[in-house]
This record gives sequence, C-alpha cells and structure tokens, in this order.
Amino acid sequence: MTGVQAIDFQALKGELTAAARALGFDALGVAPLDIPADEQHLLRWLAEGFHGEMHYMQRHGLMRSRPAELAPGSVRVLSARLDYWPQEAHSAETVLADPARAYVSRYALGRDYHKIMRRGLEQLARQLQQRIGPFGYRVCVDSAPVLEKALARDAGLGWIGKHTNLIARDAGSYFFLGEILTDLPLPADAPASAHCGSCQACIPACPTGAIVAPWRLDARRCISYLTIEHHSAIPEELRPAIGNRIYGCDDCQLVCPWNKFARAATHPDFKVRHGLDAATLPEVFGWTAEQFEERMRGSAIYRIGYVRWLRNIAVALGNAPSSAPVLQALAARREDASPLVREHVAWALARHGQGG
Repeated sequence: MTGVQAIDFQALKGELTAAARALGFDALGVAPLDIPADEQHLLRWLAEGFHGEMHYMQRHGLMRSRPAELAPGSVRVLSARLDYWPQEAHSAETVLADPARAYVSRYALGRDYHKIMRRGLEQLARQLQQRIGPFGYRVCVDSAPVLEKALARDAGLGWIGKHTNLIARDAGSYFFLGEILTDLPLPADAPASAHCGSCQACIPACPTGAIVAPWRLDARRCISYLTIEHHSAIPEELRPAIGNRIYGCDDCQLVCPWNKFARAATHPDFKVRHGLDAATLPEVFGWTAEQFEERMRGSAIYRIGYVRWLRNIAVALGNAPSSAPVLQALAARREDASPLVREHVAWALARHGQGG
C-alpha cells in the first residue's frame, strides 16, 4: 500500500474498533502473526493422529501457523468476536437431561455464522478502504487454514482454556471468531493472560473422554468431531456416550465457570429456527430429504448433509429409552437407501432388543 507514513495507525485502530462494534461485532483486537509455540503444538497434535479424518489439517502444512504465507505481505491480523448464545432457547441442561429430545449445539440453532461473519468483516475492510485507500487484506472465517484461537489470544480477545476453546473474562466462550489478515502495521494489543487456574471441570465433563489432558484434545473421540467432521461410521464403542447429541456438543463449555459471564447474542440471525432447541428425536428423524434441504439450508448443520444427519439421530435413538415412537421411527428406516444409515439403525434397534 502507499502513503503509510501519513497514517496515524493508533487513531486508525480506534476507528476500526468503533466501526466493528457498529457492525455488530462484540470485540476486535490486533495481533502480530508469529505464533511459533502454537506451531509446535499443532505439529505434535498432528503427529499423534488426534485430527482423525480431518486430513485438511495436515494437507495445509505449516501455512496454518504462518498466516503471512496464506496472505503474502500481511503483518497483522484483526481478530473479531461475535457472541452467539441464544438466550431464548430451551435450557441446554434440560434438553440434555431428556434422552427423548435431540440436542443441537447452541451455536447451530440459528443461521450459519460463516456468512454473517464474512459479510461483516468484508464490510469493515471496505469501510477502511474508503477511509485510507487501497491496502492488502484477506478475510478468513473458517475458510482458510488459520490458527484463529492462537491469533485471537495474541489479539487480547481471550485465552485458550484447557478444553482448547477460547475464553474471554467478560464473555465466557460462546462466541465465533473471524479474521482479517492485513499489510497495515497497526499497533498490536497485549496478549490475553490465562485464568483457568487449577480448574479442570471441563476434562471430566467430556462424555467421551476426548480431553485427554489439559490443552490436549483427541478429536477422534470428540462428539463435535464425530457428529460433524467424521464422514464414516461412528465407532460403536463411542456411540453410547454420545447420548442424545445429534449435532455437536457443548458439555465442556456448559461446566466452565467463566460462562456465567456469557453474553446473549444480539444478532437476529442467531435466534432459534425450526424448533431445534428442543425437538424430539422421532420428529427430526422423520424429516424427508426435501424437508432437511428446506429447513437446514442457511444453517451450519446443512454442511453435514441428510445422510449424516440421519446417522447421528439413529445413534441418539439407540440411546433413548424404549418407547413406541422411538421404535416406530427406527423401524421406518430399517431399509433406508443409505448403507451408513441402515447400519446405525440396526445398531440402535439391537440396543432396544429389536435386532434381526
């Protein structure tokens, strides 16, 4: 970019923060791009095979921890936070305690955050261009290989908790992150300090034991991974512990004491859609492909597709108490067109003594 010397970057940063809040973001921070310790942590995690079927984690190599290779010329990252907690939703704990109901991770009850975040960050960058002229930037919202939590930590937005999620002292962990990589040498914020202390509540709270040690998550056991990223059959030994969780899992966050400071989402697109905050398992298992298409388009859930949606619900129905609606729902899909669905339905029926 040209004219760098004429810009008061400290003042510009203040303007950016105000503009980000006007666009609906809840916090904005600036960080440099060097995260060598996080790079080593990533390499160890990959070497242990904890990424499971997420082959893209390895395929992108060190680019994930070296943002300047992703967007050449970049020297800073603007990290933005957007709170998503749906205050009006049925209590997460109440739904989890009712095995006949389908639990959907609270972040996915409304519209897909990717488009919301990207639209806002692109608008922020365009406003900045109108203010100072052309500059180099790239917007990232889960769309590029970036270690966003490490960069957000260094931008002062929070620390990485023992469950590996980012935690903010004033907002807990129920929020989305998005980034703008830029060649603007904006003043960096101080990295956030850690405040988990001796607390390890999140570790035993994990239903499948995926948090194998503080800051070490074996994704292969994580319910969010198994119900979203995992494409093949869910390992049988893990199915009982999944309970009624059909898309994602919030257990490690629900027990985190810092989430008493969680803030309700203000963006209208994060409001609950289609009654997903407390739907019954037979109800959502009965959706046709057309109904799934119509209702989940525009949702983060849409990306797993109809077959994996049914796979996940079949597992939850296998874990539900035996009842006429549960058995009827499973029996109706005993001969489903998908081999993956049929296998999980057979497993679920066998759990209810209906095998063969």
